[in-house]
Amino acid sequence: MTFKLLDHDSVPHHEIIGNEEVAVLLEKYAIDKEQFPKIRFDDPIVFEIGAKIGDVIKITRKSQTAEESFYYRLVIDAVI
Repeated sequence: MTFKLLDHDSVPHHEIIGNEEVAVLLEKYAIDKEQFPKIRFDDPIVFEIGAKIGDVIKITRKSQTAEESFYYRLVIDAVI
């Protein structure tokens, strides 16, 4: 029996987003990909969703005021 992190109520939904969505975000916020907040490749949730170094992860959290809020993280191999 294997425990999945995403099955836990306290863990928000994580998903890898595609290059098109990344490009839209980069243009919207006028940033470079490296300016996203970071998450290490050895984070258990990164492993569980199968993300690789250089992927951008979208985190969907429940919000009391907006119902949902979105956060983005760039998968890196070491803390910068």
